[in-house]
Amino acid sequence: MASRRPTLRLFAQCKTKRQFNNTWTPRRAASSFQSSGSARQAFSNSRNYLTLAAAGLAVATTLSYKMAVEDPIRCDTPTLAERDQQTKREKGVTDASPMRLRMEKFVKEQQKEIVRALEEADGTPFRVDEWQRKEGGGGITCVLQDGKVFEKAGVGVSVVYGTLPKPAIIKMRANHKNLAQDDNIPDSLEFFAAGLSLIVHPKNPMAPTVHLNYRYFETANPDGSSGAWWFGGGSDLTPSYLFDEDAIQFHKSLKEVCDAHDKEYYPRFKKWCDEYFYNKHRGESRGIGGIFFDDLDETVSDKENTFAFVQDALKSFAPNYISIINKRKDMSFTEKEKEWQQIRRGRYVEFNLVHDRGTAFGLNTPGARVESILMSLPLTARWEYMYEPQPKSREARLVEVLKNPKEWV
Repeated sequence: MASRRPTLRLFAQCKTKRQFNNTWTPRRAASSFQSSGSARQAFSNSRNYLTLAAAGLAVATTLSYKMAVEDPIRCDTPTLAERDQQTKREKGVTDASPMRLRMEKFVKEQQKEIVRALEEADGTPFRVDEWQRKEGGGGITCVLQDGKVFEKAGVGVSVVYGTLPKPAIIKMRANHKNLAQDDNIPDSLEFFAAGLSLIVHPKNPMAPTVHLNYRYFETANPDGSSGAWWFGGGSDLTPSYLFDEDAIQFHKSLKEVCDAHDKEYYPRFKKWCDEYFYNKHRGESRGIGGIFFDDLDETVSDKENTFAFVQDALKSFAPNYISIINKRKDMSFTEKEKEWQQIRRGRYVEFNLVHDRGTAFGLNTPGARVESILMSLPLTARWEYMYEPQPKSREARLVEVLKNPKEWV
């Protein structure tokens, strides 16, 4: 409708009250005219029409200029999601592509590798759901339920395009001053977020639950180039029954990855993990930790080196965890030990629903896919009123470690 308005306005302004003589007919052959007077009349009419045509052209030119200056027809600027789709169609994703496209490609590749490794350990295929967000982006959610080894395992990739309103920009500037200048905070900013999230809940209470997440966030400038950016992520182990050798192996693998990039990473990220995955209302950690980091931007390291660290950390996960699972999945256990596992699962649920920022962010994002966000929750959990483990029991030792995190390597 908007595109028709300049034309209608031009038509309206070109209308005139003068009534034209509709009896004039175009000139045919000279022999068809009955007299020279008829010829002169035809010539006079032609001259009048040429004069009117010239006047109409002048008016149209003036009006066209006026509309172009005062009321130009506007074309919508492509969104960041549309720009990226076009780039992928025309050029694919290479090392020269924007980091957001490289991260999306990487996490999708790793999702396939991890799903393959878990399927081999369990013998049961994953259900794979691909979904799209009308706001831009989408994801792939892979879930295994009631398998031979895993009660529930979820490996999800999500890609989110959206717009940050001004209040969100102001809040996020607390950790990212380069998000906008103090005297020039925009009303909105386009953003991109992509990540891989994983949770595995084994059936056997001797086998530990594990969680992993690696993600990338950036804002976009009006021309589609990258603005502010940062990486986040980590992985952590949550056993119901503590095997020190498993804890040492898990942490040692993470430390080796961290040390290869920065020897300050592991102690810093291990402490961060212990503090973040903490059930404040219970006064205990969710598990025995691992590493956790957020907001890694140019103040810590450059984009390429940080991406290389994230790649190595994610690639190291499957071999490390699967070797622990293979040692524990067939161990014998009692009904009481199974009940303890369910109680610990309840504490896991409490953290995810009460304290986890990732869950809250996901559920509050427009177009959120709730099933994918809550895939981290176990199929079964248990709450018993005023439950306390027996003193000096294996259960009591786990609680002691959760209340007082250890240095495992």
